[in-house]
Amino acid sequence: MTSTVTSVVADAGSALEVVAPHSRRSPLLRFLFSFGLFGLFFVAIADASFVPLPIPGITDIMLVLMAARHQNFFLLVLIATAGSSIGGYLSYRVALSGGMGFIEKRVPPRIFKLVCEWMERHAILSVALPALLPPPVPLTPFLLAAGALKMPQRKFLTAFIASRAARHAIAAGLGLYYGRHILRLWNHISAKYATPILIVVWASIILGCGYAFWKIYKDSQSVSAAHGIAVQNKSVA
Repeated sequence: MTSTVTSVVADAGSALEVVAPHSRRSPLLRFLFSFGLFGLFFVAIADASFVPLPIPGITDIMLVLMAARHQNFFLLVLIATAGSSIGGYLSYRVALSGGMGFIEKRVPPRIFKLVCEWMERHAILSVALPALLPPPVPLTPFLLAAGALKMPQRKFLTAFIASRAARHAIAAGLGLYYGRHILRLWNHISAKYATPILIVVWASIILGCGYAFWKIYKDSQSVSAAHGIAVQNKSVA
């Protein structure tokens, strides 16, 4: 009986070592998750905007790792979806105001033609599928095309938010289901390469988010200015 209890305690201890956050042993790993839900929210905004981040699908990666650490599944999906919705809507609004000229400057002509043709034939699917599927499926051209081609706002938001919520739920579900294996792999990799990995990852995220928000603001201002000039010229004429 005593040997059985000892064996169970040992097995439990081994399991806890695998599942327990590796951040106890590495201050850099604590830094990885120190941004928490706020970091997830802002990364999701930039990740869904028309300015791509250096690491494709970084929101999904954060969701998987955070869910593997047994954070609240529904809260993770809600925060990520809210951030993605804001990022996608900003892209839609900027393209809606900027028109076809705005999207032509940011999307290669061949892709631009294909996206527009697909958007005209399958408006909802052209937003829903790119929002649902992971990289390398492009999202930005379809968001910009939805705005430039004046897709109804309610239809755009419904398709985009529903697809993004499903994608984030899948990512968080993978983290919950395969959490122990994910953390074991993460611990194995970070034990050797924690410092360079975290420096590169977080430097890319912070710089990418900063550039994305700056670019969104700058393009929004330029589009507003151009729209104001056009209205003024029209009124003068």
